[in-house]
Amino acid sequence: MFKNYLKIAFRNLWRNKTFSAINILGLAIGIATCLVITLFVAHELSYDLYHEKADRLVRVVFRASIQGDKIKEAVVMPPVAQTLLADYPEVQAATRIRHAGEPMVTYGDKAFKETSLAHVDANFFEVFTLPLLQGDPKTALVQPYTVVISRATAQKYFGNADPIGKVLNFKTWEKTYRVTGVFDKIPANTHFHFDLIASLASDLDAKSSSWMTSNYYTYLVLPKGYDYKKLEAKLPQAIEKYMGPQMIEAMGMNLAEFRKKGNKIGLFLEPVTRIHLHSESTNDMQPKGDIRYVYVFGAIAVFMLLIACINFMNLSTAGASKRAREVGIRKVLGSVKLQLVRQFLLESILVTMLALGLAVLFVQLALPIFNQLAGKILAFNLLAHPGLLPGLLVFGLFIGVLAGSYPAFFLSSFRPVAVLKGKLTTAKSSLSLRSGLVVFQFFVSITLMISTVLVYQQLRYIWNKELGYNKDQVLVLPETWVLGQQEKVFLNQLAQDPRVVSMSASGYLPAGPTYGNNNMIYTEDNPNQLVKTLKYEVDHQYIPTLGMHLVAGRNFSKDLASDSLGVILNQTAVRTYGWEKDPLGRRLTDFVNNQGEKKNYQVIGVVKDFHFKSLHERISPLMMVLGRHSGSVIVKAKTTDMAGLLNSMENNWKGLTADAPFTYSFLDERFQATYETERKTGTILAIFAGLTIFIACLGLLGLAIFMAEQRTKEIGIRKVLGASVTNILALLSKDFLKLVLIANIIAWPLAWYAMHQWLQDFEYRIHISLWIFALAGMAALLVALLTISIQALRAALSNPVNSLRSE
Repeated sequence: MFKNYLKIAFRNLWRNKTFSAINILGLAIGIATCLVITLFVAHELSYDLYHEKADRLVRVVFRASIQGDKIKEAVVMPPVAQTLLADYPEVQAATRIRHAGEPMVTYGDKAFKETSLAHVDANFFEVFTLPLLQGDPKTALVQPYTVVISRATAQKYFGNADPIGKVLNFKTWEKTYRVTGVFDKIPANTHFHFDLIASLASDLDAKSSSWMTSNYYTYLVLPKGYDYKKLEAKLPQAIEKYMGPQMIEAMGMNLAEFRKKGNKIGLFLEPVTRIHLHSESTNDMQPKGDIRYVYVFGAIAVFMLLIACINFMNLSTAGASKRAREVGIRKVLGSVKLQLVRQFLLESILVTMLALGLAVLFVQLALPIFNQLAGKILAFNLLAHPGLLPGLLVFGLFIGVLAGSYPAFFLSSFRPVAVLKGKLTTAKSSLSLRSGLVVFQFFVSITLMISTVLVYQQLRYIWNKELGYNKDQVLVLPETWVLGQQEKVFLNQLAQDPRVVSMSASGYLPAGPTYGNNNMIYTEDNPNQLVKTLKYEVDHQYIPTLGMHLVAGRNFSKDLASDSLGVILNQTAVRTYGWEKDPLGRRLTDFVNNQGEKKNYQVIGVVKDFHFKSLHERISPLMMVLGRHSGSVIVKAKTTDMAGLLNSMENNWKGLTADAPFTYSFLDERFQATYETERKTGTILAIFAGLTIFIACLGLLGLAIFMAEQRTKEIGIRKVLGASVTNILALLSKDFLKLVLIANIIAWPLAWYAMHQWLQDFEYRIHISLWIFALAGMAALLVALLTISIQALRAALSNPVNSLRSE
């Protein structure tokens, strides 16, 4: 019996090759999209779950609100780890990580600038699950100036030689580190990644007792099943006990006075497994994900799969009239409904399995593109995961039954007498169901179209927004100080190049990674009111090099020694300090260190507000003072021969040092990289929108075929009575266009709400315009009309004699 079912199924598929191909293609695209998104969602949800103590690990974070300005930092003070371990018995272990910068590291004649280096406590490998290929995890980092490296780093420096005991020269720090261990690599689904992990015992600051500086990522191991909120509720006691006295010494006020002014400050906990998707902290070790995108893409996966199944139902029932007589004859010959259901379900499963095979091929082709867009390294390897193939087969069986159940029961319900007379009728409820499914398909498509357009509108707004500085043809040369005494020679060579307009030495950059700080400032007018202010250390050429505009006062002058105590504020700082009318000549005080040492500045200028943070955040108070912070050189160029200028710079660099490689970046690229997540999301949404429209059109085509076949004789009679091709097109199109209009009515408010919520994440954002909704609606109507017209035109041009001959 099964063999007979299978033979009939293959014959039916072959007899309707075009129809079957459309069905298989639509289902394959839906399944492939669902699989790709499932891989993405599963990867995002898996972050840090591989640690053996993942369910017990929490990170200590710092949060404060000062004058309404919120601080949410992932780093805390040096003594927090040992203090909490000593004071709270529920803390079973504590460990810290500190970023170690980007030093030049040499071994023999090999020199590399290392960008993924961290200092950690000796028990790091006991808290986090990172097995060593060589070395003892318990003792590898106990001694100062020891380092554990990745296998790739070992290969880079030592080739095939044994790395244990080898000494790396950290030239930037003028220190040497002995290799005591090798690990394979840190998994991709982790919130930190390093190639070199050095002992924190080498860092004198790690022993600091200061509760006024924050540089350490601090992690705690709690008892199994323990609610971390219970410990979090006790942390204000630690703030009172340890930070309170130091605040009096540094700021001249106690915590009670500080809080009385409306300020808040404290330590909080967040589970390690929630950091990637849920953490609101800044200063994280790498870009985080966003749980909202996981929800959005997860919903798209479900919708795409539903749309694919809906198409299958529509296309199957659309071809029902062609098999009506077959069903009638089978019933006359004794077939019962269950046998017919089995036959049609088998055909459905067969189509699904063929689509599944094609979907696997699509996934393999699409994953490299998706990985590039999403910045992931997702893999789909059936051989590497033995359970994946059986899972896919079960998944295909489920989809086959889900998608084929309605057509199977629909086809098997035909009455033999009616179908053998050619009277195939369909219940209004069936037609209404299919119409509702088409509405759902276009609702999803229109929503995605609107979302995509709004994402790109916001990105275009960001890229074209007046930033308050000029980012075009500006080069950033990082860490030129590695040249040592030759740095001045290099800078003089740059200054003499006619293609260089101006240059400035500062590590504070308005776009991309930069130095940062949180300075507590008070003014002569209000010495009891502290204001969190970012301080830039710049030189005399910083403002002109970046094309910033002074709205009051003047720039720093090399001829005035007093400018060493001068300060230039941005407009937001002036407003915050209450100096809108006359800011020049005013005085403010900055806390220099945690011992309460202060420095007084006098305002000499006001710079127009510029965006030195992401447009997700509002502009905050900023002060500029003279100083050279070890960092970057900013070069403003004016040339069409940028490649020639870069080549000249590199030659000059190599002529001065053989150790440090020449590196650079463009300021506009650094700016765009800030919004890379949004750009990638927009591209992915655009692709999914296109796929949903394509699949929805297949479903619409199926329904159009079905309706045309149902009304074949009606069309023939109308043509005999004089109806034109245009009349027939209008007849068959209007009902479908109503469905698309209904989809628009449902999609518009939901799309507006979803995108309104998304835009709230930007401090500077577009206003949602109605024309975007109208454009998406018109596009959906046009696509639907073109799809319907294909079948409607075919029906309108058919010979009416053939339609009426059977009567």
